Amino acid sequence: MPSRRTVLAATAGVAASLAVSGTAHADDKKHDKQLRSLISRMTLEEKVGQLFVMRVYGHSATAPDQADIDANLKEIGVRTAAEMIARYRVGGIIYFTWAHNTRDPHQIADLSNGIQKASLQQPRGLPVLISTDQEHGIVCRVGEPATLFPGAMAIGADGSRKDARTLGRIAGQELRAIGIRQNYSPVADVNVNPANPVIGVRSFGADPQKVAGLVAAEVAGYQGARVAATAKHFPGHGDTAVDSHYGFPVITHSRELWEKLDAVPFRAAIRAGIDSIMTAHIQFPALDASGDPATLSHPILTGILRGELGYDGVVVTDSLGMEGVRTKYGDDRVPVLALKAGVDQLLNPPSLDVAWHAVLKAVRDGELTEARLDESILRILRLKARLRLFEEPYVSHGGVTRTVGAPAHLAAADRIAERTTTLLVNEQRLLPLDRRTHRKLLVVGADPASPSGTTGPPTGVLAAALTELGFTATALPTGTAPSAATVAQAVAAAQDADAVIVGTYNITAAQKTLVERLVATGRPVVAVAIRNPYDVAQLPSVPAYLASYSWTDVELRAAARVIAGQAAPRGRLPVPVQRADDPAKVLYPVGYGLSYDR
Repeated sequence: MPSRRTVLAATAGVAASLAVSGTAHADDKKHDKQLRSLISRMTLEEKVGQLFVMRVYGHSATAPDQADIDANLKEIGVRTAAEMIARYRVGGIIYFTWAHNTRDPHQIADLSNGIQKASLQQPRGLPVLISTDQEHGIVCRVGEPATLFPGAMAIGADGSRKDARTLGRIAGQELRAIGIRQNYSPVADVNVNPANPVIGVRSFGADPQKVAGLVAAEVAGYQGARVAATAKHFPGHGDTAVDSHYGFPVITHSRELWEKLDAVPFRAAIRAGIDSIMTAHIQFPALDASGDPATLSHPILTGILRGELGYDGVVVTDSLGMEGVRTKYGDDRVPVLALKAGVDQLLNPPSLDVAWHAVLKAVRDGELTEARLDESILRILRLKARLRLFEEPYVSHGGVTRTVGAPAHLAAADRIAERTTTLLVNEQRLLPLDRRTHRKLLVVGADPASPSGTTGPPTGVLAAALTELGFTATALPTGTAPSAATVAQAVAAAQDADAVIVGTYNITAAQKTLVERLVATGRPVVAVAIRNPYDVAQLPSVPAYLASYSWTDVELRAAARVIAGQAAPRGRLPVPVQRADDPAKVLYPVGYGLSYDR
């Protein structure tokens, strides 16, 4: 690994003058002279590379497994992260679990250091801005032993800005310790569509003012830990029934509704000094009638975000491999149009070679000016300077050991989770369960794959947690679409139990049948919505219903403590739940939630 002196020399002394700026945005532009000087010495190819944030397979920057080498050769045309940096001079790299980047914290730290070394050893080498999607809840890339917090809608049920800030601070400290300096979180979308397949519990809720407060608090937490936060997905992805990974959503809000609803959390994020904002691959006719996705819209990104909202930080696209941005234009046009619209960072194109050469050609042909590239590069370098990447590009194993999964961090996550569990139904005060009368429990339900790849399965986690609390609990996974035979097996097993705990996951007809058959046995049934709280509307016969908003261990363990009476249910719905038989009517309003004292 190069010494700090080598790093400083490699960045032409810029680090020394930038290191004092800290996180205060007001200080950014006083160092522009040095940064512009740095940009002036870059080749056009280096400038183009600085705009890209790319995936790469493997746990190591130089010695990944053979399967990851093969994947890199197939998708990127290089063998390793180091080779990708040497060829394309990318300014950023994004980590994914499925790309085998995130095995464990010490390995991630080594990967981050290897990436920085590979970049800084290049001529005019610059530190790399390493990013990931660590939203917590259902979207996580770094799993245990890192601290995993409840997701956004659970934090919305908690409602505490202090807890949101604590989440950002602790999560930011742990990300920084492993070399990740840009987190694509928090989600600033206001989820007003229960059928939203892509946002849902990733949103803090349906009230724009409450969402705004929690967004700003989480931003303050992350950026206080010197990790760039990213508000997403501008101009607002909360009211769609189409997943932009696989289709091209259209938002039909009027301009007036956008101002009152979608824009509110983004304005709050900008006031909080947000480091980066991610675009949405959505069509928003009231803001741009061209039919272009917002990611490629000059009226939306330059006209509204830059002009009307006054934002001058980094704008990053959502993944350019998603269908929503590829529907109208080819993969060679998308990055060029994104830059023309006002984007700074081009995230994860399907083919880096195609996208990189397309931008290079656009400059050489005069469609894009080099000055336009320089504007974005200046914003990116300002951010790298603010994060002290010029001064401190490397991380240490000692820092990983001290920080990641620290006992105080894990305890804070557990305390916050207890404040999120929401009690929606509690007929005849069934909950909390009494170990003297309901000692033997059967835990059934869906076992969706763990968001982080390191936790679960939910039925097992709930059963283990309840057993630790003095019950005798048995797990019987029944899946998201239980067959008639599976339902019969669960009903038979229930005959032997004093009570049944059932986890529902985006309730299906088969899950509904399972729960109704279990209720019909006469055994007490406690249902837990382990994803969307809207499930409760489909099961009016269930005597007790909790919402945990996710199926990660920290949320399920908190739900178990509430079931056992070791913790009180304190969460309040951050979204309304409509009636199943009449969706125009609200069954449970925002702010609804029962407690054990009433």
